[in-house]
Amino acid sequence: MFGFQMFGQIPQQFNKQYRCYSVSMLNDRQDVERGGKIIMPPSALDVLTRQNIVYPMLFKLTNKKMDRKTHCGVLEFVADEGKVYIPYWMMRNLLLDEGDLLTVESSSLSVATYSKFQPQSVDFLDISNPKAVLENILRGFACLTKGDMVAIKYNDKIYELQVLETKPSDAVSIIECDMSVEFAAPVGYVEPERQKQAEQDTEDMQVDGPGSTQYVDTDAFMAFQGQGNRLDGKKKHSDAKPVPLTAAVLKRGIPNYDYQKGTITFIRTAKPAVTNGTNSEDVPDLFEAFKGEGQKLRQKHKKK
Repeated sequence: MFGFQMFGQIPQQFNKQYRCYSVSMLNDRQDVERGGKIIMPPSALDVLTRQNIVYPMLFKLTNKKMDRKTHCGVLEFVADEGKVYIPYWMMRNLLLDEGDLLTVESSSLSVATYSKFQPQSVDFLDISNPKAVLENILRGFACLTKGDMVAIKYNDKIYELQVLETKPSDAVSIIECDMSVEFAAPVGYVEPERQKQAEQDTEDMQVDGPGSTQYVDTDAFMAFQGQGNRLDGKKKHSDAKPVPLTAAVLKRGIPNYDYQKGTITFIRTAKPAVTNGTNSEDVPDLFEAFKGEGQKLRQKHKKK
C-alpha cells in the first residue's frame, strides 16, 4: 500500500502575447511614463489570480523579433483586451513600434543591493543632489535591468540614464530594498583644464637634487615674493640680507643642497657693511623709539 504526501502548489508560468502601445494612447496618464510599470488587461488579472503567482507581480517583456528583453511591474489592469500600455522609454529599449507583438511572462527576481548609472548628458551635473532625485524617481519602478536606458523627468527636463551594472544579478527587484547607488562620468564629460594646468606647473617646479637636469620654470608663480609694509607707515632702514652658510650666497627658491639630516639651519639678517674702516657692529641702529614731537590741542595765549 502506497502513501501519498501533499506538497504546495507549484507556481504556474504566466506567458501571453499582447499588442504593445505607448501610454500616449491613454488619456492623461503621465504617471505611467515616469515609472517602470505597465498597464495590462483585466483578463490577465483573472489568469494571475487563478495561478499561484509570487508577489510582487514582476514580468519579463520580450521582443522576440529583435531579441530584446527587459523587466517591469504592473500598475493597473484596465487596458483593452489584447493590449498592454508601456512607457515610451521602455518601447525604445525593446525597439518596438505601436501595435507590435510583445511577450509578457511572469518572473521572480532577486532583491537589488547595488546599481550603477551613467548619465547620457553633462546636463545631469546641474542637479544639486542627484541621488535624492533618483531615489524619488525610482519609487515608480519595480525592476532594473542591466543595459536599459531609463528616462527620468526633473524640473520639466528629461534625463537619460543607462543602467551599467546591477547586483546580485543582471535583473533585480527594487521594491522595499536597501540599494547602494553609484554614478559613472556622464557621456561627453571632460576634466576641467585648470586642474591639468596646475598639475603641469607643479611638475615644472620640482627639482630632484644636485646635478639634476630637470627643467625648472623660472617664470612660474613664486610664493612670498611681495614687499612688506609697516603699520606705522615708516620704512625699514636696514636691508635684510641672508647670511651665507657657505661661500655661495643663498638664493630664494633654490634648495640647500648641503643640508644634513638631523640639523636645523637658521638664516638671520646681517647689518649693512661699512666701507670707512669701522666695524659694522659699532654702527648704531638708526631707528630710535619715542623720538616724535608732541602737539597740544589747546594753545595757551601769551599775555601782552
